[in-house]
Amino acid sequence: MIRTRITELFGIQHPIAQGGMQWVGRAELVAAVANAGALGFLTALTQPTPEALAKEIARCQGMTDKPFGVNLTILPTITPPPYAEYRQAIIESGIKIVETAGYKPQDHIDDFKKHGIKIIHKCTAVRHALSAERMGVDAISIDGFECAGHPGEDDIPGLILIPAAADKVKVPMLASGGFGDARGLVAALALGADGVNMGTRFCATKEAPLHQAFKDAMVANDERATDLIFRTLHNTARVARNAISQQVRALEKEGATFEQVRDLVSGQRGKQALESGDTEDGIWSAGMVQGLIHDVPTCAELIERIVSEAEAIIRGRLEGMLVQMREAA
Repeated sequence: MIRTRITELFGIQHPIAQGGMQWVGRAELVAAVANAGALGFLTALTQPTPEALAKEIARCQGMTDKPFGVNLTILPTITPPPYAEYRQAIIESGIKIVETAGYKPQDHIDDFKKHGIKIIHKCTAVRHALSAERMGVDAISIDGFECAGHPGEDDIPGLILIPAAADKVKVPMLASGGFGDARGLVAALALGADGVNMGTRFCATKEAPLHQAFKDAMVANDERATDLIFRTLHNTARVARNAISQQVRALEKEGATFEQVRDLVSGQRGKQALESGDTEDGIWSAGMVQGLIHDVPTCAELIERIVSEAEAIIRGRLEGMLVQMREAA
């Protein structure tokens, strides 16, 4: 067993988290992750209303007695969701762990903390992590450039970003972006993190609520099979490469505005594709870690494999190298 500040803080068995993912962070996946001893997060805004979120939380609570959390991502939009109502649904449902992400979370952090809720804030830069720490969060998830979704605009990969954050951030920290196996977990711990946060890898599990065609695509894809879109709009997103992502990139090269690509990147269009199995008909998030995905296990199988292989790497390969060095000296 690998014990870290993250396992101690959240009362979980393994230093692995399944981050909130739009359309995917639902009860069947989150409960499976929790039952396997890791930390899963329902995605609040996957649910159409705060009332629907409360029902999804209750559904998950009926499927596990282990700790799990809810992700609340705050995005600046013209017509924002009723964030305060989603926050209240989380509080009233008895959730004790929240993952926040996005824009100016201070009000949410203050209210959650007032109700005894522990908070992980997702960041893409050291300066953002330090700002969140000052706001009072309990832990940080630091996302490297390799990640699916929004990697920020600094383009700093995890090999640099994780230790740079570890040098300055005092609260426990999850490493995110490009993690999917035991080697990644051991590397993250060596770089100064207290665990890993995986998104794409958990999408390719039996319990993930998306069409099998997408899981098969992640197994077939390699580490090159992503596109960066919205670069010209300064809102970079890493998505799986397909006909739609290539079309968006071509339009961006021609100077397209968001209004000109809106229909192509519509969240509802992406959701319909995930349900129908048409991997070419909508934007869907996936990271470079696709190159490390070779099967579609259950969450329990995946987590047990990562942890047991990580222990073997630490006790075997790394300790063996240390002994060899001592003998050589």
